[in-house]
Amino acid sequence: MKSRSARLTQGPVGRHLTDMAVPMLLGITTLMAQSFIDTYFLGMVGDRALAAYSFGFPILMIVTSVAIGLGAGTSSVVARAIGADDHERAQRLSTDSLILSLIVAVVCAVIGVLTIDPLFRTMGAPEDMLPEIERFMTILYAAVPFIVLGMVGTASMRATGDTVLPGKLMIGGAILNVLLDPVFIFGLGPIPALGLDGAAIAGLISRGAFFFAGVYYLQRRLDLLTFDWPDPAALRKSWADILHVGLPAAGTNVIVPMGVAFVTAMIADFGPAAVAGFGVASRVESMVLVPYYALSAIIGPFVGQNLSAGKQDRIRQSLRLCAIFCIGSGLAIAAALALLSGIIPALFSDSPEVTDVAKLFLWIAPVSYGAYGIVMVVNAAFNGLGNPMPGVAVSVTRILVLYVPLAFAGKALFGAVGIFAAYAIANVLSGVLGYVWITARR
Repeated sequence: MKSRSARLTQGPVGRHLTDMAVPMLLGITTLMAQSFIDTYFLGMVGDRALAAYSFGFPILMIVTSVAIGLGAGTSSVVARAIGADDHERAQRLSTDSLILSLIVAVVCAVIGVLTIDPLFRTMGAPEDMLPEIERFMTILYAAVPFIVLGMVGTASMRATGDTVLPGKLMIGGAILNVLLDPVFIFGLGPIPALGLDGAAIAGLISRGAFFFAGVYYLQRRLDLLTFDWPDPAALRKSWADILHVGLPAAGTNVIVPMGVAFVTAMIADFGPAAVAGFGVASRVESMVLVPYYALSAIIGPFVGQNLSAGKQDRIRQSLRLCAIFCIGSGLAIAAALALLSGIIPALFSDSPEVTDVAKLFLWIAPVSYGAYGIVMVVNAAFNGLGNPMPGVAVSVTRILVLYVPLAFAGKALFGAVGIFAAYAIANVLSGVLGYVWITARR
């Protein structure tokens, strides 16, 4: 088992990072493309549907962030168990993580359904849009258990160093979602056109399929699930180990969409069209940040296995290579988006009020994407080390200390330009802070 699973402790560091990142890059790209296509289809329905979808996006990010946090905790402890050649412990941790995730997901979904109206009123949603938002979000919350458990299951897969399998599952789920989107959004045969609700139903079905396929492969291919009834003491120990990393990691990730929700409320003062434009720009951003999502998904398992093997030099080398990649690719992305800023928003809306806001964002924010990539990598690396609190501090600094206060000041002084500039400044400063912090550790 060790020779197959703890392979990240041997061989060229750069090769391992590349071999792991490429499948995740393809998988996450497909998922983001699916979100991109969702936005395109809803733009065909109308700016109203696009605005309602944009109001719901920060909430979906919060749910996803909880799943990412639990996945980070799972990946960290499972990778360290594998690095220590303890397959039985890795199997127990992987199984117990799914039990824990189910409980958390159900609680989140129930709370979400009960707070739809007051939450979106607080976010500045117009009163006449609340019924539409309520229907969409109710369906979305029904998918939350599948979203959370599916992501935690693939985290266990990545902990072994296998990113090909979770990459394939992501691609399959995204393709199914794209195929179902036009069926439920625009209608086909006996299925009526459901618009925004149809997009949510397509997501519910595809995420359910993703989860069940993941459970099958965890059991059959990786032998990382056991159906033995857990001993209560062992279960508590597993949950404590997972949550030691998972709770701070979830908190770290939840901070980001909370900041986006605050900013969305600020942009709502400029009208629903501005919110729709910000939503379009956010989808574009999600697409171009995919390489950094991929790096953050694989650096934790790499660090975890090498930590257990006592190979600190390989950890330092991996962080240096990731930082170089982030800066170089970030500059290239910024240049490309500046050149295409007049073209991309027009794919989603022909309203000048929508496209102008999206264009403005794409001129300003991308200059900081390389630094934001470093923040992602650093946070994931701290999680892999089993020491998540520095990552929490970096993210809190980025959002609550820098982004939100600067956005309030920027809005007062420069309007939307000031909000987007605050985002770029917060990314750069927190990227520098995070890299200095993790490279200074002993």
